[in-house]
Amino acid sequence: MRKNEHTAYEAALLYYFQGETMEAIARRLGVSRSTVSRLLSEARETGVVKISLQDPGTTPESLSSDLGHEFGVRVHLVSVRESDTEVRRLDLVARVAARLVASWMEPGTVLGIAWGTTIAAVTQHLTPHPCPESAVVQLNGAANANTSGVNHAGAIVAAAATAFDASMHHFPVPAFFDYTTTKEAMWRERSIRRVLALQRRADMALFGVGSLAGGLASHVYAAGYLDDEDMETLRREKVVGDVCTVMLRADGSYADIPLNERTTGPRPHELKLVRRRVCVVAGESKVPALRAALRAGTITDLIIDEDTAGQLRQHHP
Repeated sequence: MRKNEHTAYEAALLYYFQGETMEAIARRLGVSRSTVSRLLSEARETGVVKISLQDPGTTPESLSSDLGHEFGVRVHLVSVRESDTEVRRLDLVARVAARLVASWMEPGTVLGIAWGTTIAAVTQHLTPHPCPESAVVQLNGAANANTSGVNHAGAIVAAAATAFDASMHHFPVPAFFDYTTTKEAMWRERSIRRVLALQRRADMALFGVGSLAGGLASHVYAAGYLDDEDMETLRREKVVGDVCTVMLRADGSYADIPLNERTTGPRPHELKLVRRRVCVVAGESKVPALRAALRAGTITDLIIDEDTAGQLRQHHP
């Protein structure tokens, strides 16, 4: 995307999604009001902004309201074009998610953050928003038999901590232990107990949903975290995806899935202790896993593209 196209996109995002005035956008971008008007016109002419009329019964507001009522969550819809690729949809949703999360951060906030493809995209779009005395803590371990996981998870946590000028707290354990006894022993270590205690103090959690299928494979299933035996167990247990590497069935159940005895992420009943739980989703392949996460009660705020939200409502039994 060329610089001028990027600026037109930023102006359109602020005007149409964030409700900013032209004067406010001009100040933010360091341009004149007339330039903002020209950028918005350019965004419409080039298809960055697509304006359409909808029947009152199928407006984004009604879709958001229907899903919010059905699942008891706040739904934040992101408009996408039918021609947008999965990568493009993820980028659009991640940009909006980054702005919303920043708006919810306050001084002293403890932000728990999970690693994954979606949240990596969100943190790439975070801009400086200093929150004194705040902290960013990693919610689930990242190491596996092939890699330490530091590059992926560490970059995500570091990006968020940098944006909010927050203290940074990594979780130096595997994503999945080989043995439950090893996990139990590690959970008694003072260094690990310190991170677990900070996780329990989180005011906000930021995570995506992992899906076993789809064009953009979830990192946990594409980066060597699970072997063939583990994958066979997931199929046998009818797992559809995960939240924070905790496996979920379609009905939201998780307690008796063997792999969850070895995972290091917070289980849904632990995640529900966090006041604001922000889930970011882009792509229709995520719908089964998202529905399971909603049924498990893990989400308070859902940031999602309109097409995926429509599929979620359409296929809800």
